[in-house]
Amino acid sequence: MTSRLIIAIDGPAASGKTTVARRVADILGYTYLDSGAMYRAVAWKALRDGVPLDSPGRLAEIARDSRIDLVRIGKALHVLVDGEDVTERIRSTTISQAASHVAVIPGVRTVLVAQQRRAGEAGGVVMEGRDIGSVVFPDAGLKIFLDASVETRADRRRQEHLAKGEPFDLSRMLDEVRARDRRDRERTTSPLVRAADAVFVDNTAMDPEETARLIVMLARERGGVA
Repeated sequence: MTSRLIIAIDGPAASGKTTVARRVADILGYTYLDSGAMYRAVAWKALRDGVPLDSPGRLAEIARDSRIDLVRIGKALHVLVDGEDVTERIRSTTISQAASHVAVIPGVRTVLVAQQRRAGEAGGVVMEGRDIGSVVFPDAGLKIFLDASVETRADRRRQEHLAKGEPFDLSRMLDEVRARDRRDRERTTSPLVRAADAVFVDNTAMDPEETARLIVMLARERGGVA
């Protein structure tokens, strides 16, 4: 019987982790788990309830007291907070920036990492984030560190906003992506790092389908796919 892998995909903002992870999961018949959505969910609830982002104790309490479910409906992953579907609401720029602050709080990370481990411990999952291979699943069968040039990543993020009718200047987006990179790499708790045994994939010149197919090939080499 073929063992089903845990596939951990880490990387900086706008490296394509979410799109690629979803496609890898589709191809392999695995479950896709978006760890970042859980931090966004906590950030969304904090902003909704007027909880300051510089209140680590209260933010950790939100994480402990909230039920965050990642539910697959058809081919789409929906994010529920206490039973309320917030899938679209957690994708705004405001929530994205807030989530990067929430994610550095040890009390929040402790709660959410435990949830992530429970969700993926049986294998057959693709999970993406910034510390999946280094912290959440250090024994994952396949670890990928996905990256692209900062200019490419900024333009991808800008295109996402344009598609939503939210125009963004490229120079402003470059500043935001660089600032996010600094926060992710310099935070004291679970900083963004490439795990020693992670395969580095630069997809600056690759589209999501090409990137996903490469990762699927690597998974098959590891024996995690029939």
